[in-house]
Amino acid sequence: MIHNMKNNYSKIILFGRVVLLVFFALLIVPAVPSHADIFKYVDKDGVIHLTNVPSNPQAKYVLIMKEKRVLFSRKINVNSAAYDKIIRRAAGKFNLDIALIKAVIKAESNFNHQAISPAGAKGLMQLMPQTASALNVDDVFHPSENIFGGARYLSYLLNLYRGNLTLALAAYNAGEGAVAKYNYTIPPYRETQNYVRRVLAFYESYSKS
Repeated sequence: MIHNMKNNYSKIILFGRVVLLVFFALLIVPAVPSHADIFKYVDKDGVIHLTNVPSNPQAKYVLIMKEKRVLFSRKINVNSAAYDKIIRRAAGKFNLDIALIKAVIKAESNFNHQAISPAGAKGLMQLMPQTASALNVDDVFHPSENIFGGARYLSYLLNLYRGNLTLALAAYNAGEGAVAKYNYTIPPYRETQNYVRRVLAFYESYSKS
């Protein structure tokens, strides 16, 4: 009996030490950056409020735009202008608007050429492995190869949907099969619908600038 009590006491002490170690480990882990989800609520006067920080406890928030989660292989300094020459060449080669390519890159990777999504899409224009292979992109993390591959695919989709940009963007995000499944409309996936809106908003912004 005494021997068992000593064993149990030792286990309790060991467990306590493990809990303390985990606690201190969590204290020193850097905070994960928050994502730019957009919430909306309507106040009593009918005024619509948009925010990425739902801090009003009395408000009934509705998520209207969800930021696409992207994982990064390592932190780098992002410089969108660094790819302007490549984007111009790709736009000329595949008869695309420069602002459109930039909008897709902004939405997909925020100009991080080493971006990796949870689904396995990689690089500036977030090419899936099978798509990159079909586009003859050998190094998805090489800015020029990735942009030219993504631009080629975007051009193909625009031709496939006869210039319908929203369907092309929906297929770029969710796949051609998903667009066909829902009778050639934007699939009813929140991520895809938000993605199309985000790219179009970025496209308008880059077109003006």
